[in-house]
Amino acid sequence: MSTLTTTSNTNLTIGEVGAQAKQFIIESTSEATRKAYRSDLTIFVSWCDSRSLEAMPASPATIADFLASQANDGISPSTLNRRVSAVRFAHETAGMNSPTTDKLVSATLKGIKRNVGAKVEKKSAATVDKIYSMIAQCDTKTIQGKRDKAILLLGFAGAFRRSELAGLELSDIEFVTDGARITIRKSKTDQEAQGQTIAIYNGKLNVCGILKDYLQAAGIVDGALFRPITKSDKTRNQAITDKSIATIVKRYAEAAGLNPDDFSGHSLRSGFITSASESGANLFKIMDVSRHKSVQTVRGYVRNAEMFKDHAGSSFL
Repeated sequence: MSTLTTTSNTNLTIGEVGAQAKQFIIESTSEATRKAYRSDLTIFVSWCDSRSLEAMPASPATIADFLASQANDGISPSTLNRRVSAVRFAHETAGMNSPTTDKLVSATLKGIKRNVGAKVEKKSAATVDKIYSMIAQCDTKTIQGKRDKAILLLGFAGAFRRSELAGLELSDIEFVTDGARITIRKSKTDQEAQGQTIAIYNGKLNVCGILKDYLQAAGIVDGALFRPITKSDKTRNQAITDKSIATIVKRYAEAAGLNPDDFSGHSLRSGFITSASESGANLFKIMDVSRHKSVQTVRGYVRNAEMFKDHAGSSFL
């Protein structure tokens, strides 16, 4: 039987280390990653137990068979990659050599990708035209409608990830003449929580005006910026979840006559980058807002937005 544990106190087995070191090891990954790893490890341990195989330490053959079984169950290559990372993390933090580095494991993953394909299903970008359509569906006579409109606009204007948007607090915002400066205390690309400050341009969308209107109506003077709303249209004293952000995007996409399945929380972020590119914005200025560290990542959005611009065959096709 397996010896791998995923208790709520330690999140992952991390060997015989002191309490302080244990906490630092836990905090080396984001909470979202730890949550995913706990789920992945639970699945792996259950699979091993059902076959009387050791999960800690696991053999390369065990990992390879696990991956093959998961692939046959329809699990995507990207999810399998994460599950391999979870097993690797558990072994390494327990002071064990990780079986995931064996060529048998990498060859199995490669074969799965070739067999089922590793194409990423990309969601639609909520470009500025779609944003106008979506915010037109917000009932601004209610606090919930004001909040949802502010979420859609700020998420778009700041190219926010949904977790970043959900984690904002009022103290993170400084309203200025041209808009606002917003400090993102921690994000996917800033796990050490050094903080990043971006400029939110007010402009024609009146992002800051809409945000102030929501804050005043909700009576928010400190703490979490975006909060759950009760059925009686009252704000709760807690932060909204990142999943709720995605739900809101889908809801208003559908209300605007769009296919909600094509949209996600990431649609606001990709929508800003795509719209900025289509308008001819400088690549590095886009990165100032999106906070991407890789030019290549942003160039992917730019290429899609400008695919037909100055096309090589435009003069003769």
